[in-house]
Amino acid sequence: MPLQIIRQDITKVACDAIVNSTNPSMIGAGGADAAIHEAAGPKLNAACKKIGTCPVGEARITKGYQLPCRYVIHTVGPIWQDGEHGEPDILAACYRNSLLLAKKHRAKSVAVPLIGVNVLGVPRKDAIRIAVNEIGSFLMEQDLLVYLVIFGKEEFGISSRLFPDIKSYIDDNYADLHRDSDETRTMRIQSHRFMEAAAAAPAQDVPDYAPTASYSMSRDDTLSFIMEQIDESFSQMVLRKIDEKGMTDTECYKKANLDRKLFSKLRSNKEYKPSKPTAIALAIGLELSLDETRDMLMKAGYALSHSSKFDLIVEYFIRNGNYNIFEINEALFAFDQSLLGS
Repeated sequence: MPLQIIRQDITKVACDAIVNSTNPSMIGAGGADAAIHEAAGPKLNAACKKIGTCPVGEARITKGYQLPCRYVIHTVGPIWQDGEHGEPDILAACYRNSLLLAKKHRAKSVAVPLIGVNVLGVPRKDAIRIAVNEIGSFLMEQDLLVYLVIFGKEEFGISSRLFPDIKSYIDDNYADLHRDSDETRTMRIQSHRFMEAAAAAPAQDVPDYAPTASYSMSRDDTLSFIMEQIDESFSQMVLRKIDEKGMTDTECYKKANLDRKLFSKLRSNKEYKPSKPTAIALAIGLELSLDETRDMLMKAGYALSHSSKFDLIVEYFIRNGNYNIFEINEALFAFDQSLLGS
């Protein structure tokens, strides 16, 4: 199951378990820890006292009591000095041990905060990187829905500071005056590719429909490729790409941050129509080139546009060969865009 980044008060997230960043005594001293104790009621504090202590880097579990969750998983992050005293490894262990404990108690959904950002002095950029990497690695092996809960934009960081290269890419390529629909963009790109295919192929072989061939296609392959692809649906193209990449279905939908049930719809329905974020997520999961991504999007009736910040951010990551969908979603969230996957 996928990782979702949401803005919410963690005490209001309805899920199986929430993670509480606490101190070794588990007494709800301040910040979100105190808010969780207050929302859960006095029984939570009594349960924590009964457990006793929680060592740094480890996790303990209690019931959720009056919270909209079954469990509260308490974990203790490191006091950040300079990042050179084992703090990153300890912080990663907090996420890993919390998720393992959730899995042990058969939780299917977990809400996780950025551990230690305020009280423990963990730098935001380190907190985000460690959280996304550790949760992402866990989800590659386990089926779990994880919400990374951000209380406010200021907690996540300022996008222009965290992602200066992405911001520069958007500034350099954003075409605000050329806004149009996905359908219009698709027709324009199809027309452009048809003209390229026509120029490459012998005159008598030029078809009377617009191709979806890749820019790099040779003269001899143009017509045969078009004939092979003309009846291929989006679902069939995805399944073909999975086979070509030597991947399994599970590898694909996990790398695409998709739910297994959603992927099963694609597998069973030849005419499956994805949303644009889902289509792009599959392209990311398959690690397609930019041209291959455009071809896949066309199959679903979409296109990438320089009048969309969402599209430009995705394009930036593909051009740079970064197919870590959790890092892409991290950037999309920071720029107030929709996320990829389920």
